Amino acid sequence: MDAKLTLKLDKNVIEKAKIYAAEHHHSLSLLIENYLKTIIEKDNQENELEISSFVKSLAIGKGKIANDFDYKKDRLDYLSEKYK
Repeated sequence: MDAKLTLKLDKNVIEKAKIYAAEHHHSLSLLIENYLKTIIEKDNQENELEISSFVKSLAIGKGKIANDFDYKKDRLDYLSEKYK
């Protein structure tokens, strides 16, 4: 639901922001709303650990592991073969 908000800003900032918004085919309201969302989300995420893009890439589209997968046995088999 949208609601009105009145802001008091420096006139030069408003003019430059209007130009920027027009050049990017957005409204000034949308720019301000997106900015506020960004700082709110950033503040909420400060308490969370950030997962690197490399770690995220490992989890995407790499298949599934069987429920009965024995990683200890698999690791032992790998090391046994490696150090034959």
